Amino acid sequence: QVQLVESGGGSVQAGGSLRLSCAASRRIAWGACMGWFRQAPGKEREGVAVYALYTASLYYADSVKGRFTISQDNAKNTLYLQMNSLKPEDTATYYCAASLTYNCRGLGSANEFNYWGQGTQVTVSS
Repeated sequence: QVQLVESGGGSVQAGGSLRLSCAASRRIAWGACMGWFRQAPGKEREGVAVYALYTASLYYADSVKGRFTISQDNAKNTLYLQMNSLKPEDTATYYCAASLTYNCRGLGSANEFNYWGQGTQVTVSS
């Protein structure tokens, strides 16, 4: 069992930056897949960025490529999402997720992730 706790959300103006953090309760298994998803009101939860711990491969949604960067700190059992050049359409609740079963080749879908954080709100005003 793994607990994930997100932090770092908030309200910013368009063009601003935020860094989200996701602290895991224990070291994530070597072959795991971790990622960030987001869900806006009335929309489905969508993958934003995924990090394959085994290969260090990174995957991004087209809508955030060049603006968001996913990274992790093994020593701190923490996953990050640096978000730059934020746009109003980035407004959503952001969730950290982990999977011990997904092959982590691509963003995947929410159904493929076993563990979820409680979410952190990101609001971008124009």
